[in-house]
Amino acid sequence: MAMRKLLLPLLAANGASLAVASEVMSTEAIAAELRSLKEEVAAMGQKVSPAQDQLSTLLREERKLQAVTFVTQAAFDTEVNSFNGALDSAWLILCGALVMIMHAGFAMLETGCCRAKNAQNVLMKNLVNVCVGTMGWYFFGWAVAMGGPMNDKGYLENHFIGTKGFAGSNFLTQPTLGQVDALNGANTSPMLLWFFQWAFCTAGATIVSGGVAERVKSPSYALFAFVMASFIYPVVVAWTWGYGWLSEVFDVGYMDFAGSGIVHLTGGVSALAGTIVLGPRKGRFDPDRAEEFEAHSLPLVVLGTFILWFGWYGFNPGSTLGMHTAETGAKAAQIAMNTTLAAATGGITVFAFRYLLTKKYDVGGLCNGILAGLVSITAGCSNMECGSAFATGLIGAFVYQGASMLLVRLKIDDPVDASPVHMFCGIWGCLATVLFDWGKGFDHFNGWSGFSCMAGDDGACLTGIGGKAIAANVVMIIVICLWAGSLSGATFFALRMTGALRIDDDTEHVGLDHKQHSPSKAYSID
Repeated sequence: MAMRKLLLPLLAANGASLAVASEVMSTEAIAAELRSLKEEVAAMGQKVSPAQDQLSTLLREERKLQAVTFVTQAAFDTEVNSFNGALDSAWLILCGALVMIMHAGFAMLETGCCRAKNAQNVLMKNLVNVCVGTMGWYFFGWAVAMGGPMNDKGYLENHFIGTKGFAGSNFLTQPTLGQVDALNGANTSPMLLWFFQWAFCTAGATIVSGGVAERVKSPSYALFAFVMASFIYPVVVAWTWGYGWLSEVFDVGYMDFAGSGIVHLTGGVSALAGTIVLGPRKGRFDPDRAEEFEAHSLPLVVLGTFILWFGWYGFNPGSTLGMHTAETGAKAAQIAMNTTLAAATGGITVFAFRYLLTKKYDVGGLCNGILAGLVSITAGCSNMECGSAFATGLIGAFVYQGASMLLVRLKIDDPVDASPVHMFCGIWGCLATVLFDWGKGFDHFNGWSGFSCMAGDDGACLTGIGGKAIAANVVMIIVICLWAGSLSGATFFALRMTGALRIDDDTEHVGLDHKQHSPSKAYSID
């Protein structure tokens, strides 16, 4: 208002002289108005100054909050990464321990299937297999299988075998004196995967033990177990789980989630090679001595089967290699359900079929049928729905039964049916995983992607790759049979030529326990 009173006379006198304006408003009035204006401006300044101070304070606090938020988010991400690593470590150690306990199952099953006079030797052979296999895996096997180095695409650089990590080298680093880094920048230790894959390696070697039972010399078998764990099995792993050349074949790669081919086919074909080179046990195919070669302890056979089935929940669900997301948990649950269905279906199918043939209950057949279903589902447990798992176990039962009858007809003596269960059902499992893949028809393929389709760089589902996936797994089956079969056969044949492979006739007659062990028998029952 004061400004308005000041300006109006001036505007009214637009163009007039200062004298005329002075007549309208005296100098004293102008001075009074100016003083009043100054006072109003000063009062407004007193009100604005605290607001400016408050705004400045708020801006400073906002900058501090942004800095704190950045630091807090980084710390939170670090804690989440650490927590995820702890979950994955706990999961794999637990599952690896479950796979390791399968050795007890193999030992019980093999011992029960063989004759009582060799029971102690079979038990010893299983223990030695784990110990010697561990040495082979430590010194050579891990490096050959998983040691790398990898190329810029994440595949094995030379596509054939790893060349780093022998005898556990580079597992730990020492950045400063007195400090050890066990993680090397990751959220889990490399020892974690070493342990989990070790359990698979020694399990694969143990499969061979059953095929050559009751007539192989123990030191010779220990030597073979070392070769198996050091080189034969690790090379197969390098080609596959180690991201070797089979991971890229036909631009789709193989599919074997938990090892129908990598573990079971490798062990099964090696067992077949060993039993062929060794020859049958004396009198095995003499009709008058048939009862002599029946399982001496069905309780041990059943106990071993249950332990193996239990351990398979580490074998298959554990192959997720982690457990820190809801999706991974759902996949593990799917795998566990598929594993259970295939095992039960395989067991009851063989059991019913043998009853139709003999009109008698065959508990041993039921046990091997369960194992046949488990081996059959191992490759495809993560990429097929439950109805397909049922079909996989059903067909696997007939594959096992047919293979078992074929070996008898060919007079190939496999005391525990290791090759029918692991080799023939392993082949079927590798085929089932691509035939029953839950991708839409044969045009799409899920494979390693699990619940999702296999996608290209643009994120769209790849089409027309179902046939390539089948071809890739056929190639895997062929090369595993050729590699493991030929090298195992050559190892056993070399031992045979030196006379170091098979026990003498007298030892075979009286039993290995009596001739070579103390005490001289596994049982002391009056």
